[in-house]
Amino acid sequence: YPSEFLMQKITEDNQVPVHLHVSVSLQYVAGLKGRALVEFFHSNIAEVENEELRHLMWSSVLFYKTPNVEVMACVLLSTKAIYFLLDDSFIHADEHQSDFWNKENSDCENSSFHLSCCFVLKLNDLQSVNVGLFDQYFRITGHSADHIVTCLTRDSYNTHTFIQQLMAVLSLLARTPSPEPVDKDFYSEFGSKNTGKMENYELIHSSRVKFIYPNEEEIGDLAFLVAEKMDGLTNLPSLNILLYVLAFQVNHVEGSAPNTSSLQPKTLILTSSDLFLFDEDYISYPLPEFAKEPPKRDKYQLADGRRIRDLDRVLMGYQTYPQALTFVFDDVQNQDLMQNLTLDHFGE
Repeated sequence: YPSEFLMQKITEDNQVPVHLHVSVSLQYVAGLKGRALVEFFHSNIAEVENEELRHLMWSSVLFYKTPNVEVMACVLLSTKAIYFLLDDSFIHADEHQSDFWNKENSDCENSSFHLSCCFVLKLNDLQSVNVGLFDQYFRITGHSADHIVTCLTRDSYNTHTFIQQLMAVLSLLARTPSPEPVDKDFYSEFGSKNTGKMENYELIHSSRVKFIYPNEEEIGDLAFLVAEKMDGLTNLPSLNILLYVLAFQVNHVEGSAPNTSSLQPKTLILTSSDLFLFDEDYISYPLPEFAKEPPKRDKYQLADGRRIRDLDRVLMGYQTYPQALTFVFDDVQNQDLMQNLTLDHFGE
């Protein structure tokens, strides 16, 4: 251990997305290759001597306790746990985290030593994995609010690969079987007899971890919500969601260097008649079992929306992935999404 193939694969995966900024400490990790990367894992991260590193992925992550702070992380999957090596700027990002993160090492701040936080979720504590729409993200749930993390991969391939690797590692765990297993038929397993509706598709792994996938109703609910935001101008049966993608909206920062811009996470939804940007809550839904009250904000909040017929042109950047798109709309603003203009506006 480890095989040459695994080391080559982990080296290939060890690349920070070019559009996201990371701290010096994570840049150091991203520069490691092959055996150096495996040795770094064993000497700095691994908690048990005989655990094996199986998969590495770079992703933005969100924590249940701090749902507004998206932070870059190097996600390492071993045969014992999932490790989230976090950007050290995250510790200072939110004042309410003092109880969440232990700050014993704050004396290192003024030295040349670069500190990274490592959040550990042991595989034995894992209860469920919720996969988001179109595999754009997934949420890992443990036994408490401290153990809920969403990985915003924004990439179905990365999500699929991680889930496959996680299932393979979970298969190695020896867990006691559930008491008195009951053989269920298809209808009692996936359907609710009271409502006649299909529940979200659940796959219960041999390790008793649930893998929960969205069903078709979620798309229907989303289409209904989009139609509602359009003030019922479109007839719902004909409304089709053509594209759902997690993206970033580029906001150029004034008074700074020409190339400086901030990236705001948005959910882009394209229908046959409109283009929408939503602020989506990726971490609070579906509600964890221990939640005593619903989240403070809705799952989808409309940030912007324009009619396709007002679209003048689309500008495409020539850089490699991720691709930048600029949508240019006509000067005639979309009346449906603005307040009604009355004659009072044209007075003296």
